[in-house]
Amino acid sequence: MLESTTWEARFPMELHPILLAENIRINAEPLIPEVAWFTNSYLVTLLVTLLLVIWARSATRKMKLVPQGGQNLFEAIIETLYGTFEGIVGKHMIARVFPLIATLFIFILIANWFGLIPGVGTIGWGEPEPGLFAIKEAAPPLVRPPNADLNMTLAMALVFMCMWFYWTMSEVGLIGFLRENFEPKGGIKGLLWALLLPLFIFVGIIEMISIVFRPVSLSLRLFGNIFAGETLLHTMSSLGDSFPVPLNYICSVLFPLPFYFLELLVGLLQAFVFSLLCAVYIRLSTTHPEGEAVH
Repeated sequence: MLESTTWEARFPMELHPILLAENIRINAEPLIPEVAWFTNSYLVTLLVTLLLVIWARSATRKMKLVPQGGQNLFEAIIETLYGTFEGIVGKHMIARVFPLIATLFIFILIANWFGLIPGVGTIGWGEPEPGLFAIKEAAPPLVRPPNADLNMTLAMALVFMCMWFYWTMSEVGLIGFLRENFEPKGGIKGLLWALLLPLFIFVGIIEMISIVFRPVSLSLRLFGNIFAGETLLHTMSSLGDSFPVPLNYICSVLFPLPFYFLELLVGLLQAFVFSLLCAVYIRLSTTHPEGEAVH
């Protein structure tokens, strides 16, 4: 019987690549219908977190005065990040803010690069049609890049803004923060101070609005770039689908290959931009206009 040779009969629950860009969903998909929070992007978040914890523990388990191997690489990364962010936030803040900023940078970087592993975002459950890469219905992939999920990027931005508020209030206080944003600058006094006060109040209100929207800009920038990169790789992988076998399989590898190198750079840049902006926001709210620390 021919029915025994059909894909449905031989592989009723087979894993198949999802190569078409239109199958990419903006929202993360639950892996277990009964557990809505356990999504395919959350699974990768757990994997990346676990890998980072294992790497950090293995590199620092037996610390030596003269670092070697994994300890040497770990210390080089931390020292480079510490020196970079110290020049932005200042010596008076670096010890307090470095753990969070460095964690954000390393996690975002590894999560971005993890999303470039073949199969991440392209392997899912589906009902296959005859043909190696054909799927009847769009099926959610088993794993998705964490930063291609707006929930993840927004969560990181909100956590940072909560810590930013705490550091700012503990460093300059509420009165100092309001004076920095609403009071006329430059030592202006007298009548000129009173005349310029409405203008500075207006500028301060605009600054407050920009602060409120910082989590939105931080999260959307990272999400947009990673999601766009994922869509680009899917599109390039499917350009040769109309070619005859085996040329279509070869094209599905060759066409997206140059863009993988581009996405490696984009993943690094986006991690640096996110953490750099966090450091700049801390600097702006915890120092005098002259650049001296507020105590």
